[in-house]
Amino acid sequence: MRHQCFAVCAPGIEHLVVRELRSLGVRRVRPLHGGVTYDATTRQLYASNVWLRTATRVLERVARFRAPDFAHLERAAADIPWDAWLTSDRPASFRVTTTGSRLYHTGAIEERLQRAIGNRDGSTAADPQLMVVRVVRDEVTVSVDTSGQPLYKRGWRQETTRASMRETLAAAMLLEAGWDATQPLLDPFSGSGTIAIEAALLATDRAPGERRDFAFEQWPSFQPGTWASVRSDLVRPSTPKSPTPRIIATDRDEGAVSIAAQNATRAGVTHMIDIRRASVSEMSGPPDIVGWVVTDPPYGRRVSKGADRRDLFARFGDVARMNLAGWNVGLLVDDLRLVGHAHLELSERFRTDNGGIPVRYLTGRV
Repeated sequence: MRHQCFAVCAPGIEHLVVRELRSLGVRRVRPLHGGVTYDATTRQLYASNVWLRTATRVLERVARFRAPDFAHLERAAADIPWDAWLTSDRPASFRVTTTGSRLYHTGAIEERLQRAIGNRDGSTAADPQLMVVRVVRDEVTVSVDTSGQPLYKRGWRQETTRASMRETLAAAMLLEAGWDATQPLLDPFSGSGTIAIEAALLATDRAPGERRDFAFEQWPSFQPGTWASVRSDLVRPSTPKSPTPRIIATDRDEGAVSIAAQNATRAGVTHMIDIRRASVSEMSGPPDIVGWVVTDPPYGRRVSKGADRRDLFARFGDVARMNLAGWNVGLLVDDLRLVGHAHLELSERFRTDNGGIPVRYLTGRV
């Protein structure tokens, strides 16, 4: 059976989702703004939820039709095979958006769709099944969420620092930097340890979704045998690629260091990460070895209002030239003017947003 899927991601990193899908054997892919459409087998649909590091969720497109009025919407909705995804005791929740259409009242659209699926007693269901409905110029697309909780919820990050980075963005930074998962990696502004932990999981080839459940497991059309096949690929030695990379995560805030250590413990990667309190002035790596600095310097809620960050970037550049000559750099910034104070030759790789703040990811070499 084939499935028309859409992997949702932060705008700007669609090319990384394409790369990951192709590594799973998916061939028919098309990047769009904020995601990637792809044609998948049932096994690839399950596997993409388990293995995609940079996607937020995976939707399956289950119906597309024209509805210039509610009569057309109701007739088309009645023909959708809802029982493929909904049991009698599992309700549906609808996320509806409409643009340039005669049907513009999202609440009224949801009401008609709820009527189409019939009465369902959700008293025993853990969570409603999310349905995503998009109406653009009277064309309706109905998708079923296959993921459940967003894919950036890996299961190990239960504590965060202020304005913590999502795991999906951390993975995107590592993949775009070209870190080969064998050489040292340093994050001198580590916060809750997200970049370092994602690096350890990447180095051991562990699936980001290995510890969580997915919405598709609750479908009447769920295929346990296919799922068992996907799960069998997770039973592999979690040993780093040779040689073992040294991953260093530092932060000047003692509370952040403590949170990072707890997150690393839950992720099972404490033995791979050197987590300690240190300022950017103490930034250094193993001697006589070239590695990567991949980091997210403070901005937004992580800095005091009116704080001048020019000195921080200048200090970062000075210490990098003194202690990390030849190292590769991946830097996520909200203000390109600050990068000039670091005096590093960096080029832009992608633009996205982090916590609602537009950011740019730059890479280069010290």
